[in-house]
Amino acid sequence: MKQSFYDMMESNPVIASIKDTDGLEKCCALQDIRVIFILYGDICTIQEIVKRVKDAGKIAIVHIDLIVGLSPKEIAADFIKQYTGADGIISTKPALIRRAKELGMYTVMRFFILDSMALDNIEKQLAQVRPDFIEILPGVMPKMIKKVCRQVKPRVIAGGLITDREDIVAALDAGAISVSSTNQKVWTM
Repeated sequence: MKQSFYDMMESNPVIASIKDTDGLEKCCALQDIRVIFILYGDICTIQEIVKRVKDAGKIAIVHIDLIVGLSPKEIAADFIKQYTGADGIISTKPALIRRAKELGMYTVMRFFILDSMALDNIEKQLAQVRPDFIEILPGVMPKMIKKVCRQVKPRVIAGGLITDREDIVAALDAGAISVSSTNQKVWTM
């Protein structure tokens, strides 16, 4: 992973996650937002969405599992790289993370911490693949963030249900490198 990307994530701890065109327009206009997680689109629109993010001078990370029309096969990472020019992907699937790394893309592996089995699964999944970052959801569990940060090598992003400054501070204090949120108010905190 390029050190400059890691440094940017650390110095810009709020990531705008976008789920629609309104969010796309608003986050592209914000100077303090440097990294955008794209959580919507389909195979016909994703190229234009990524282009808009890149034209705004921001890093585009596509949640590949949420792009309508893409299969969960490794070729989906090739498609995102070749046809959109995105900088990286987010996925819950180790095979897609592995392929994106082979292609030189940034990778974020997403985990939902629903119970102790899900928590234990993180280390098992990371034994198969080494993403640049992991994202854990929900991101409003400082105790779990701290535990995960101690257990894994990749830096942790906290996402999901973050709604105010206290959530951001708690996640960062627990060891997360950044937070991601679709809540547009959080983007300017």
